[in-house]
Amino acid sequence: MGSKKRSARAREVADFKSQLESGLGGLDDLFANEELREQKREAEHDATMRWKACEKKNRYATRDDAEEARRWCEERGTRGLEIYRCEYCGGWHLTSHPFE
Repeated sequence: MGSKKRSARAREVADFKSQLESGLGGLDDLFANEELREQKREAEHDATMRWKACEKKNRYATRDDAEEARRWCEERGTRGLEIYRCEYCGGWHLTSHPFE
């Protein structure tokens, strides 16, 4: 805050109120900025989830292809893999995290 004089404080309050009324830097801008920030955060979260669930994994066109890949992994010692249909690409993936 600026000066401690009453006249300076009154001028600051008046300036603030006029900005609120005119929409320049007011609450509307504050809410709009917050909404944009939230949309950006959600987009980043969605991109991260897509990378973890889909893009970093092998994609199989059919469930049979995924079953064959799981059998191949089990023959080489990797057990407990689950198959799931991807909500992002529509293909099939393997995961070591069982579904509940």
